Amino acid sequence: MKIFRTVAIALMVGSVSFAAVAAKEVTKEEVQKLKLEKIGTVNTTAETTSPMDAKAVLSKLADEKGGKYYLIIAGREHGKFSAVAEVYK
Repeated sequence: MKIFRTVAIALMVGSVSFAAVAAKEVTKEEVQKLKLEKIGTVNTTAETTSPMDAKAVLSKLADEKGGKYYLIIAGREHGKFSAVAEVYK
């Protein structure tokens, strides 16, 4: 029973810490209001199978670029999904 509880706690802590470092999607209004600084762009490949998968990839790529936020500026569905986002800090 202790092992189960330990694993459950570790999973919860791991999911909280992942969410804490993931770049957050913002709107154009939030970019202006928060006066965010653009640091580049990122894009997904045409391999994502849903809009949520594309957002997850964009968030990860924004993290890797050193950004805290991303704004999706283009998206396309062609059997799979691809998207482009500006990255901000």
